[in-house]
Amino acid sequence: MKNSFSSLSDLAGALGKNPESLRKNINSNRNDDNNLVYSTDSGRIKEHKIEQITQSDGFAKVKRETKGRKGKGVIVISGLGLETSKLKELAKKLKKTCGTGGSVVGETIEIQGDKRDIIKTLLEQAGFKVKFTGG
Repeated sequence: MKNSFSSLSDLAGALGKNPESLRKNINSNRNDDNNLVYSTDSGRIKEHKIEQITQSDGFAKVKRETKGRKGKGVIVISGLGLETSKLKELAKKLKKTCGTGGSVVGETIEIQGDKRDIIKTLLEQAGFKVKFTGG
């Protein structure tokens, strides 16, 4: 038996393995790598996330919250059952009409201030049934 091996195939032959089967195993491990972050061919690789949308029960729930906001009132609209892009468009329209700020958090829209009447009319025009919940 040799004391030094000049290549991987010499080592595999000494161990009684087929060098071609080792190459296939090494290459298959590289192709199955799901933790790839960057490639020189295509740049940064992003994982495709599947968006889960909670189905609406037919009512847009509008409630006023102050908890965790240092006493500032916020109107939270939930139960719309829309995709994120449609939710952002609706939030933009609501903010513009109310003349206040707001944001989209998860599947809810938060509008600053107490503009429930304006929000109700806008949501009804958009085809939603509105239900006031909470206090």
